[in-house]
Amino acid sequence: MKYLKVIAFTHKQIELKELGKLVICEENLTDKLHEVKAEFGISELFYLATCNRVEFVMLTPHVVDKEFAKKFIAKLDTGLCSHHSGLFIDAAVIYEGREALNHLLRMSCSLESLIVGEKEILAQLRKAYDSAREEGLTGDGLRMFMNCVVKTAKEVYTHTNISKNPISVVSLAYRKLNDLRLCSNARILIIGAGETNQTISKYLQKHKFSNFAVFNRTLSKAQKLAVDLNGEAFTLDALKDYNKGFDVIITCTSATEPIITPEIYASLLNGETSKKTIVDLAIPNDTAPEVLEQFPVNFIEVCSLNEVAKRNLQERYQELTHAEAIIEENITEFCLQLKQRKVELAMRQVPEKIKEIRNTAINSVFADELLGMDAQSREVLEKVINYMEKKYISVPMVMAKDILINN
Repeated sequence: MKYLKVIAFTHKQIELKELGKLVICEENLTDKLHEVKAEFGISELFYLATCNRVEFVMLTPHVVDKEFAKKFIAKLDTGLCSHHSGLFIDAAVIYEGREALNHLLRMSCSLESLIVGEKEILAQLRKAYDSAREEGLTGDGLRMFMNCVVKTAKEVYTHTNISKNPISVVSLAYRKLNDLRLCSNARILIIGAGETNQTISKYLQKHKFSNFAVFNRTLSKAQKLAVDLNGEAFTLDALKDYNKGFDVIITCTSATEPIITPEIYASLLNGETSKKTIVDLAIPNDTAPEVLEQFPVNFIEVCSLNEVAKRNLQERYQELTHAEAIIEENITEFCLQLKQRKVELAMRQVPEKIKEIRNTAINSVFADELLGMDAQSREVLEKVINYMEKKYISVPMVMAKDILINN
């Protein structure tokens, strides 16, 4: 447990607009994580980036403090200047051991989210972990912790009303968009075909919007979403040449630089001068600040949803105590499992040693006596030995677990 460490940068300490500067470009993410893993003596590691947090979850025996975090972030080469880097490190929260597990459980149950009760965070957390596992960044240790995380979150969502009438960043964004009273044939450009845009697309479909064009870095993903929406699909590069006009842009990508620049926006307008709407749910924003300065825009972003998020927290406050009780029960249960796992790992050589003793007895110590036995007697002896072998393997394991747990 004590080796579990988390370096967290969240909306509670850092403005969302600034938080986006910590997001690592996906193209070389795996290589960078392998590099820092090796350099800093981290045995297991994964990285999580959502609309309101950037976190690094790791197993390491080394001290993880602000100085460690400073060197760690510098090695990741996120492009931050020394001034910004210093501000981020000052705002970082570092968790260790039981506190780190408690933080992960609270996060998975959305208690640490901008919108308490939204379930998207659990899916995002699992996806981040699964990606790291597939890339060889994690092992048995974080596997156990993640099992506990998923189990706890499911219990909280099942046995409390924390997610009753669920509200999410996407649903709040859609509410704001819906307040603009757009007609159902409004021309909607969707930039990015990830989970967030897939979710908001379902809201749009449900409310009978029907005029879509989907842009994505990978065309096949754009085509898949476009088929669901009965719209057109394009690569992201085609955005600069699109000339059919638009009424709404909905964007959410993992790009670290703005996609909608003043030049791109002017081109998309195609001569139209009316006020348009941009729903930007990306962190960092996909929309360059200059676009908002130079053009009349209804701009909906994650930061603008804070007030609604605060009201949502007050509504769900009574459920927090129940959820925290479930979390505490799971931490206690997990500590027991962790002790049992330590015993299993410490005694994993016991079966091999017992098999060695058996083979030595049969093939060396009692070899001559066994040769003189008839087939039936030999068969009975084999059964006795097999039975005793299984018991000799299981009994010390069970006893060791009992001793450890009771003490």
